[in-house]
Amino acid sequence: MKSSAVIGAGSWGTTLALLLAGKGFDISLWVHSEGLARAMNSSRVNSVYLPEVKLPGNLKVSADLEEVLEGAGFVINVVPTQHIREVFSRAAHAIGKDASLLSASKGIENGTLKRPTQILEEITGRSAAVLSGPSFAKEVIREKPTAVTLAAKEESEALKLQGLLNTGFFRVYTHEDVTGVELGGALKNVVAIAAGISDGLGLGNNARAALITRGLAEMKRLGAAMGAAAQTFSGLSGIGDLVLTCTADLSRNHAFGMNLARGLTASEITATRRTVAEGVRTSRSVVDLSEKMGVEMPIAEQVYKVIYEGKLPREAVRELMGRSLKNEFTH
Repeated sequence: MKSSAVIGAGSWGTTLALLLAGKGFDISLWVHSEGLARAMNSSRVNSVYLPEVKLPGNLKVSADLEEVLEGAGFVINVVPTQHIREVFSRAAHAIGKDASLLSASKGIENGTLKRPTQILEEITGRSAAVLSGPSFAKEVIREKPTAVTLAAKEESEALKLQGLLNTGFFRVYTHEDVTGVELGGALKNVVAIAAGISDGLGLGNNARAALITRGLAEMKRLGAAMGAAAQTFSGLSGIGDLVLTCTADLSRNHAFGMNLARGLTASEITATRRTVAEGVRTSRSVVDLSEKMGVEMPIAEQVYKVIYEGKLPREAVRELMGRSLKNEFTH
């Protein structure tokens, strides 16, 4: 069996490393901090993100990118989207020429408006696949049944990576729509912040259902403008991940929205959390993309204004409800 490298040791990166280690692969996990690497190798736990799980002997941890990537036949990116460019600019030269590249990060880079696979392809000069879908790390690590989507440009690559990751509790479906799968994983986080705001304001189940449905409509509109297939958003990486992230207690983005509704500012919330709510930075990119592509995305726009312009959450709700009347499926 070839060894695999997982770049990024947050809860999801550590979980994927453990999943592969459980299948018998030799896994190298990269962490950004030398101190954390030493602590994890010594204690055999990730005390910051997954303190309840022991790291097996076939999983080594290092803060040295060259050491982690040496001999790796599979390289999985799980770095937060806004940091992918910096990390992989340092890592690209050490990735083997025959290594498969897979991204499990969700977001859109600020400024460039590029998706994770696009960033990776720009830096490494090779095609990258994407893994997405409704998959909380804490449930996967407990081996609770989970189904996700893996999209690649080449079917042979998708099938190879599907075989790498699939287990009896982690079911992997293949797909060819890299753009749609990746957009679904990014955009649902913004809608989840809106759902969290709604729940934090006590607006009820009707409001949450409306936000999920109309949020999906926004996701489809932007996806269509960017060449994604509409059907993709009806799958695991679309509606599946959207429903999970908008309704579950484990959702970081939903929790972020609830805290906004309680009167906290984005900076106050961020200062108290170690884990990243990707929808915060993604909302900026989504608004920029919607303007660039000429796509109407009122929910994303209001989320952005609450986070970055200090708009009151209740005022954002009033503005959404007061928009001009439209036909459901043409706007």
